[in-house]
Amino acid sequence: MDIKTRLVYLAMRPRLKSIDKYQGREMDVQLKQFRRILSLVEQTEYGQEYQLKADLSYQNYCRRTPIVDYEDLRPRIEAMMQGKCNVLLPGRCDWYAQSSGTTSSRSKFIPVPQTHLRDCHFRGASDALWLYLRNRPDSHFFDTKGLVLGGAFRAVSKGGAAKCGDLSSILVEKMPTLGNLLRVPAKKTLLMDEWESKLAAIVKEVADKKVGSLSGVPSWMLVMIKSLLQYKGAANLSEVWPELEVFFHGGVSFEPYRELYRQLIPSDKMQYVETYNASEGFFAIQDEPEERAMQLMLDYGVFYEFLPFDETFASYPRLLTLGEVQVGKPYSMIISTLGGLYRYKIGDVVTFQSLSPYRIKITGRTKHYINAFGEELMVDNADKAISEVSLKMGLQVIEYTAAPLLMEEKGKGRHDWLVEFEGKVDETTLSIFAEELDQALRRINSDYDAKRYKDMTLLPLHVAVAPQGSFHQWLSRQGKLGGQHKIPRLCNDRKHMDSLIQMLRDVEKG
Repeated sequence: MDIKTRLVYLAMRPRLKSIDKYQGREMDVQLKQFRRILSLVEQTEYGQEYQLKADLSYQNYCRRTPIVDYEDLRPRIEAMMQGKCNVLLPGRCDWYAQSSGTTSSRSKFIPVPQTHLRDCHFRGASDALWLYLRNRPDSHFFDTKGLVLGGAFRAVSKGGAAKCGDLSSILVEKMPTLGNLLRVPAKKTLLMDEWESKLAAIVKEVADKKVGSLSGVPSWMLVMIKSLLQYKGAANLSEVWPELEVFFHGGVSFEPYRELYRQLIPSDKMQYVETYNASEGFFAIQDEPEERAMQLMLDYGVFYEFLPFDETFASYPRLLTLGEVQVGKPYSMIISTLGGLYRYKIGDVVTFQSLSPYRIKITGRTKHYINAFGEELMVDNADKAISEVSLKMGLQVIEYTAAPLLMEEKGKGRHDWLVEFEGKVDETTLSIFAEELDQALRRINSDYDAKRYKDMTLLPLHVAVAPQGSFHQWLSRQGKLGGQHKIPRLCNDRKHMDSLIQMLRDVEKG
C-alpha cells in the first residue's frame, strides 16, 4: 500500500475487528438492532396504531405488525412527503430515494432519514472499502480518484419540501468530506438530470484523471466505459487508467458482464466487489475475492426475517429469523429498518451460501421469474446459463430479457428470449446459442429440465436478436434511462417483452 492508503486502513482496523466479532453472536447483534428499531417506531403514528413499544418481545412484534409492501405504505409516505411529521419516522423526513425498481411502472419513494443514511448506507460503503483493503496489501486506493456513476435528484412537488432521486444521487449529495475529495466527476456533473448530456460531460471530465476505482451499476458503467474508449481512441480501459484496481458494483448480477469487463480491463490487478445496496438499505458485501457471495451485514440498523420462497405469507405459520435459515434454500427477505420500514417485503429472493459467516446470493426477485409451466426459472439460473454459454461460444451478451409464450394450438409453450449482443451474430451462431442456452438451463434447473423432457410441456426456447442500443432506447421511452434503472430479466407475463418487440417494429418502420 502507498502511505496514505496504509494510514487510513490502519485507522479503520478496529471496525474490521467488530465485523469479525459477528460470528458466534449474530442473533445478539440482530436483537440489538431490533431494540433500536422499536425505540424509533414507538415515537410514530405507525407505532401507536400497532402498539409497538420499545420493550416489546419479538413474538408480540410479529403478532402486532403486518407484513407490508410499498403499496401498503404509499399513502403514509405521500403524507410524509407533504410535510406531515411522526408518521413512519419521528419528526420530519425530507429525503426520498426514488426507485421504479423492476416490479412496478409507478415510482416508489423510500424515506432516507439522516440516521439510516449514516448508520446503514454510508457505513456499508465504507465497510466495503475496508474489507476490500484487507485483501489488497498492494492497493493505492487513496492515491487515486474514484469514479462514481449514479442518478440525479430534484425537488418533488407534493405540497412539501421533499427532495428525491436515485439513491446514488442522495449519497453523492450527502457524501462526507473524505468521499468528496476522492470522487470524480464533480457533484454538479454527476447530478445532472438528462442522461445522455451527463454521460458526455462525465467522459470529458474524467478522461485524463488518475482513476483507481469505479462504483456503479454494471450495465450503465459499461455504457460510460465504451463512450470513454471512443473519446480517447483507446483499445481498453487499462490504457486510459493503468492504476485502475477495483469496481464496486451492484444493482444487477455481474455474471453476464464478467467476461466483457475482463476484455475491456485486461489487468491482472483488477478486482470486482459486489455490494447489495438497495434504496431500502445496504445489506451485504462481498468480503472475499474468491467468494461469489456476500456477507450479510448485521449492525446497520436492519433486522432481517425470511420466508421460504416456495411458501406464501398466508400459508406459512411464521417468518424465520437469521438463526433459523438453511444453506441452499431460497428465501424472500423481509426487513425492519431505522429508515421507517417495518416487516417490509423488499422483493428480493436470497439464498444462503454459508452460515458462518452468513453469506448470501441474490437469486431473483419475488416478481421476476418464469413459472408459466411449472419450470420455476429464477434470474440466477438465467444469469448463470447466459454466462456459461457466452464464455463457451466467445460471445458477449450486453442485455437480455425473457418471457413465456403459450402456444394454445399445441397445448404447450416455450420461452422467448430477446438478447442484445456485442457485435453481429449470424443465424447459424444464433441457432447454436439458443440450443446451448436451452441445454445449460436444463443442467442448472431440474424443474426446467423436467418440463423440457421430450418436449412434453416446454418446447425449445427461441432467441431473437435486439439491435445494439435497443434496451437503452426502450428504457428511455419508459423514462428510465440512466442511473440505477434495470432491465427486467425474467417476467412471468409478456408485458415487457411485447413492449420491446413493438418498439423494435416501430423503429424498423421508421
